[in-house]
Amino acid sequence: MDRGLYIGRFQPYHNGHHSVLKRISEYVDEIIIGIGSAQLSHEPGNPFTSGERIMMITQSLDELPCPFYVIPIEDIQRNALWVAHVRSIAPPFPRVFSSNPLVVQLFAEQGISVESPDMYERQSHSGTEIRRRMLAGENWQDLVPKAVVDVVEEINGVERLTRISGSD
Repeated sequence: MDRGLYIGRFQPYHNGHHSVLKRISEYVDEIIIGIGSAQLSHEPGNPFTSGERIMMITQSLDELPCPFYVIPIEDIQRNALWVAHVRSIAPPFPRVFSSNPLVVQLFAEQGISVESPDMYERQSHSGTEIRRRMLAGENWQDLVPKAVVDVVEEINGVERLTRISGSD
């Protein structure tokens, strides 16, 4: 069984993530999707809870051609132990897919194969840009799967982001 791990914060899940996961599905039998910084929410840079991010991902991937698992991964603030932490909560995996330099370094130091997939339209398809557009009242909906729009609307996510980004 060839199983790969893909980690992101998914704040929110967007078309760039979607494109990468479709490509990963061509190379593995199963995908573990790790929601990084799972403990963070209700902050301008991390407005969504891990449960909301799980909804965004699972509802967007209904046509992915391979099985996938979504697991929350909380930060432990000890990079030297982080890979062991991830391995302790995830199904076994021989491969990691990431373009994050720290993630690549930490897994490589532990002898785990790491592949860096090409990013999809990175300038516009980033959580930072999507959150900026949400706050500016600009079109962000075209940068995420329809299921993500539905989840954000259900939880009043733009209103939440606007409120928590304000000052007192």
